[in-house]
Amino acid sequence: MAEVTEKQVLAALKAIIDPDRKADIVSLGMVSGVVIRNDHVSCAIQVTPERGPHMEPLRKAAEDAVKALDGVKGATVVLTAERDVHGGPKGGHAHPQPAETAPLLPHVKSIIAVASGKGGVGKSTTATNLALALSQMGLKVGLFDADIYGPSMPRMLGIEGDPVSPDGQTLLPMENYGIKCMSIGFLVPEDSPIIWRGPMVMGALQQLLRDVRWGELDVMVIDMPPGTGDTQLTMSQTVPLTGAVIVSTPQDIALLDARKGLNMFRKVDVPVLGIVENMSYYICPQCNHEAHIFGHGGAKAEAARLECDFLGEIPLDIEIRETSDRGEPIVISKPTSPHAKAYRQIAEKVWEKAQAIIASRKGPKISFE
Repeated sequence: MAEVTEKQVLAALKAIIDPDRKADIVSLGMVSGVVIRNDHVSCAIQVTPERGPHMEPLRKAAEDAVKALDGVKGATVVLTAERDVHGGPKGGHAHPQPAETAPLLPHVKSIIAVASGKGGVGKSTTATNLALALSQMGLKVGLFDADIYGPSMPRMLGIEGDPVSPDGQTLLPMENYGIKCMSIGFLVPEDSPIIWRGPMVMGALQQLLRDVRWGELDVMVIDMPPGTGDTQLTMSQTVPLTGAVIVSTPQDIALLDARKGLNMFRKVDVPVLGIVENMSYYICPQCNHEAHIFGHGGAKAEAARLECDFLGEIPLDIEIRETSDRGEPIVISKPTSPHAKAYRQIAEKVWEKAQAIIASRKGPKISFE
């Protein structure tokens, strides 16, 4: 069976009429971001913010039209909203409008965001090994890759293939090493760029969170995209985060950006569980000399300055990079190594802090005699 083409997808969507504007959504320029991977199609429909809450029937009709095409087994259509769509006011912030108002992740007991102020500091490697370390503590763990532009979880967890949709409406999470995972990387080719604007990204992220059958989880680790832009801010405000872990390298420029990330979470009332110093030091395998390539101790000092906890330090080591690249994270492939031990110690601190936050939100327990 031949793979469906973008032309066929757009032809199917021309049958969907905008009820207010009395024309099809393709001709109106409302369809964007069409991505095709094997037998799954995803795209976005742009609407003005005020119309977003009322456009679920149109979104569903568009999704059904794409699913009806020969060669398509699954489709994901998301609603996105921008202030400048169809001549609306420009210059303001764009706010995504969720297709549904159901709470996100109602069966997940705690949600921990792993974030960084800038890219390239090892955030995804930290998130992956943290999730696996939490799983080794006997917890039911999910790992959500929120980095739409640079998804890395499929490779880091050594997972191949496409997610299965048992009912055409929801997806089953991918699994490996005892944890559940979802990433846009499972739905688009690895070498295909995602050319989506911020509101489109948020629509896709919210739909992936809502429409994946996560089941009952003790904790979900979210690998946040780097930076402190609209996507990161909106995720922090719409997902019921228990707390955030900030990852930084020791040098001043990384710590400056880490400080911005930490302050962003504090401004939206998300507790910061602490800072991890990644690439903290390097041990020469020949002479065992300890070198501080990016400096050392900067994150610990910054944590003290910002009055937050220092969770631990992870060395700069080729084994951490190699095991991540081949889909065998070091916590799994070399569990007795000092690096795996460092990740597990960080996981224990994170879980202890998360439990304390959850307990504090429940309020005091009153005993009756």
